[in-house]
Amino acid sequence: MWPKMIWNSTDILQPLGRVRQLQGMVFAKAGLLGFDFLARQLENEAIATAAIENTHLDRRGLRSSIARRLGMETAGLGSPDRYADGLVQILMDATENHTAHLTSSKLKSWQAALFPTGYSGLQKIVVGEWRKGSSPMQVVSGPPDKETVHFEAPPANRLEAEMRSFLDWFNSSKDTMDGLVRAAQTHLYFVTIHPFEDGNGRIARAVADMAIAQDDRMEKRFFSISAQILSERSEYYDVLEKMQKGNGDITEWLVWFFACMQRALVSAMCEIERAGERAELWLSLAEISLNSRQKKVINKLSDKGRGGFRGGLTNRKYRSMVKTSRETAKRDIADLLKKGVLQKNPGEGRSVNYSLIWPTHS
Repeated sequence: MWPKMIWNSTDILQPLGRVRQLQGMVFAKAGLLGFDFLARQLENEAIATAAIENTHLDRRGLRSSIARRLGMETAGLGSPDRYADGLVQILMDATENHTAHLTSSKLKSWQAALFPTGYSGLQKIVVGEWRKGSSPMQVVSGPPDKETVHFEAPPANRLEAEMRSFLDWFNSSKDTMDGLVRAAQTHLYFVTIHPFEDGNGRIARAVADMAIAQDDRMEKRFFSISAQILSERSEYYDVLEKMQKGNGDITEWLVWFFACMQRALVSAMCEIERAGERAELWLSLAEISLNSRQKKVINKLSDKGRGGFRGGLTNRKYRSMVKTSRETAKRDIADLLKKGVLQKNPGEGRSVNYSLIWPTHS
């Protein structure tokens, strides 16, 4: 059965403290955020958790799924992608229904939602059930004649007992230990049992999100750990492999997980600040008459934040953003300059470009 996991509390104290401090800062500002920010974070999480496993989602279909499930406007987004839709359901269920017990039927339904056709790529797989058969479940790399086995999961005949133990531990450990230590432990515990033929990593990250939601008692996710893991994917797999071949001491995994979560929270803080600046910008423009083209361009410029639109706005970029003529773009830009929305940057001739005038803070 599963070995007892231990860690050095002294080594994790500072990394955990930094995460807790940043959590407080993010949550203090999160109440000011609207659905657009939440949708963007959910999109980032879905894209990243799939990409970690080398699965690439269609963004338009994903945005349609998210918009539909959040009750937002779906016009122009096209039809939801069924693969993305299943993943969005899981991510939302994990946080919005975090107060519910985690059960084997819930986990199995999550895995089935990831593979609506019963195929993983071109391979037929067992969906909605623990993996079966006598063949070992191994994570390998390299050519067939020189394969490196990074990890071998418990055999299929042990899965009922292993998953019963996991679920008993998960449901009974809530509020009995530090919630973030529990979330990190949950991630490692689940992915090491590897109960499904495919989708284990995505579900492990969703269950960890559920544990975090149980800890912070929030139904929405204001930051994306998966997006951060994606940018550190090599280190992620390295530390997982080390823990899975270790003696049960998971201190290094906890330190890495908290450092990763810290970086995800810092990124979220930057996003929240940009969202606040965008909201302040649009408030300052509330009394100014703008056409749909101008609004679209301002949106794109403001998405990049102050000074974030490299090279400034040019007539060519304007035309490309809204698919209009040179003369129309010229008139729109002149109008925005006159109304004090844009300012001309240094440069003449072909290098003429413009930038947004952001509200000044008093």
